[in-house]
Amino acid sequence: MAAAVRAGVVFEAELPAWQGNVSLPTLGIVRFHSSEAFEVTKALADDNGITFRMGQNTIRLPDDLSVETPGWLPVRSITSRHSDRQLTIRLDDLDPYRGLYEPIPPRRLTAFEVESWRTVVDDAWRLLTTHLPDVAETLPESLYSLVPAPAVAFRLPSASTGEAFGSAIVAYSSDPEQLAAALVHESQHIRLGGVQHLATLHTDDPRERFYAPWRDDPRPIGGVLHGIYAFFGVAAFWRALAAAEPDNALASFEFALWRSASWRALRAVHRDESMTDTGRRFLDGIATELAPWQEEPVASGPEAWAVTSALDHYATWRLRHLRPDADTVSVLAEAWHHGDSWPKFGEPPEPRAPTPVPDGGWTGARTDLIRLLLGRNGSAALDEHGPHVPGAAGADLALLHGDNEAAVTGYRNLLVTDPDLPTALVGLGLALAARGTGPAARALLHRPELVRAVHRVLRTSTAKTPDIETVAGWIGRFTH
Repeated sequence: MAAAVRAGVVFEAELPAWQGNVSLPTLGIVRFHSSEAFEVTKALADDNGITFRMGQNTIRLPDDLSVETPGWLPVRSITSRHSDRQLTIRLDDLDPYRGLYEPIPPRRLTAFEVESWRTVVDDAWRLLTTHLPDVAETLPESLYSLVPAPAVAFRLPSASTGEAFGSAIVAYSSDPEQLAAALVHESQHIRLGGVQHLATLHTDDPRERFYAPWRDDPRPIGGVLHGIYAFFGVAAFWRALAAAEPDNALASFEFALWRSASWRALRAVHRDESMTDTGRRFLDGIATELAPWQEEPVASGPEAWAVTSALDHYATWRLRHLRPDADTVSVLAEAWHHGDSWPKFGEPPEPRAPTPVPDGGWTGARTDLIRLLLGRNGSAALDEHGPHVPGAAGADLALLHGDNEAAVTGYRNLLVTDPDLPTALVGLGLALAARGTGPAARALLHRPELVRAVHRVLRTSTAKTPDIETVAGWIGRFTH
């Protein structure tokens, strides 16, 4: 029906109304006052214009559909211009199918909110046209509808689907750098979704078996492939910004983090049995650009924090989604009971496959704190806002401030209360590693699931349970 309206054709039709609203996708909604969940409206387009009728009520659409009138709410657009490039994007706060899963009612932005979006999109577009002109040239063809979502403290979540080409859900942020990265991220997803309608990059394999450095759950190969392409684009943006602004520590951190994350995932899936020859050619094209980035110099401070963030993420993922071999756990527990300082069976085997069922929670707070530390106002922002980051503990703040002794003590105290807590186990590993390498840090960061599994057995089979740090130090002697 929206296509017929745009084409200016004459028509007569019956359309469904949900909660009194009749949706014309990309254009707006006709809004009747109704207490019924579902009703039928009659639409008529002729030489006199377009009218909708429900019962005794009639609404006539304005000749200019961008104008709001009684009973008609248009989808509003914002246009940003910089240099010789223009981005026009719809702010869709009306369409019932603008979400990902089920119909949602309209949530009309206020005039102030629209202007806030206009301002930050203008600034993000300026960044993209200045620092990533090739992407800016194609982005308007792949992203032309933005579904505003409420702001999320210390995060900028976004989402899109291959079934809604050109549209992305993006949370509001006043930070144009983060929004620019999100626009690149989602446009990459949308472009790849279009490619996948034309070419088969992998076989249909829904098994959730891969580690994706940007997700807290195991992913199927299709999800990993999308993430590689999306974060390859994100890394490209931060790389360009870091090169243009050498003192931008956050840009350097984001580049270091996402170049290695996308490269790690690419190497993991490139030779996988589910990839087609076309899919491998696609990854080869990415690798041609991405591989040299791994050797590019990055400021030592941001790069070290990127390594810390990556270690934190992978170790926490292992704790939640890998289950160590039960026989290995039993042998190690028995060796502990016998007082063996070095069990003779060699390196414990890696778990075979992840499980999608998590064992423990996830916060990601430490990486949020890193972004505060490296962003505007640095340590002052960390002091002011750090305690309000969801899931952040006092030990996390101590770690970010470089007080490793206080961090170690804080994580030990958390583990006294809950020895299974993933964020405390990995945090202790990070704090011990920051204080100096050692077997306990090595085990907690590289085999944390084994440490926790053995400690769980010992808690039920010994008169005096050893602390988990001692068990980690023991296991760390013969694991790598």
